[in-house]
This record gives sequence, C-alpha cells and structure tokens, in this order.
Amino acid sequence: MIIDTEEMEIKAVLEAVRKGHHDKDAAAIGAQYTPNAVIFDLAPPLAHMADVSGLAAWLDTWEGPVGLEERDLTIEVSGGLAFCHGLSKVSATTKIDGQRAHWWQRKTVCLRRTEGAWKIVHEHASVPFYMDGSYRAAIDLEP
Repeated sequence: MIIDTEEMEIKAVLEAVRKGHHDKDAAAIGAQYTPNAVIFDLAPPLAHMADVSGLAAWLDTWEGPVGLEERDLTIEVSGGLAFCHGLSKVSATTKIDGQRAHWWQRKTVCLRRTEGAWKIVHEHASVPFYMDGSYRAAIDLEP
C-alpha cells in the first residue's frame, strides 16, 4: 500500500481546522492559513482575508464545540499547490436560545506548500438557496 505523504499532510491541516472549531480556538484555526488567504464564506462581505479576531467572535456565538464533518473530500496535488473539495456539515448550539443548528455546505480549499508546510491560501464555502423567489438558504439539504 502506497501512502501519499502530501495527502496525509493536507488532511492534517484540515483536521487542525476541524479541531480548532471543536475547541473554539481561533488562533489554532488561523495558524493553518497564510496571512493573505482570501476567504469566500457564508457571512458578509463577499470576500475577506483570514481574520482571527472575527473568527473568535463568531465562535463565541456558539455554546460548546462547533462540529465540522467532512464528506466526499477529494484532494488533488500538483507540485506545491493542492485543491480540495467536498461537503462539510457544521453543527453547534446557539448561545442565544440553545437551539441546535446544523447545515451542510459545499467547501473548496486551496493550499500552497510554503517553507515546507501546507497552508490554506483560499477557501470557499457556500450553501445553495431555493430558486423559488424566496431566496431562502437550503440548509435542510442532506447529502
């Protein structure tokens, strides 16, 4: 059995992000990104740079751990660049009213090997929305 070292290293980066969410450790999550990483995620604005303080504020809106579950993850590596895509389930409990929230989102993560380590340089998360005129996020979808 051939073990792909690069794929294992990339999965370790993604695992560090998952664990950082679980532990609500914004600094640990931020350490996986380059300083100029561009993020397209669910919250406004349309694009932003990696922001540990903003991430910490978002993590603080949840009671207890924030769960991330990956599904159908594909990793492609070419030289010092890697492209990953799949689905990610986010689950947590709101601090405001104790409601359990969860949704599946589409996720794309691009990494670059810099100084011998893989770092995230771009991330895109999206949730489909209903095209029926309501513009409601389709957070009830399951893979």
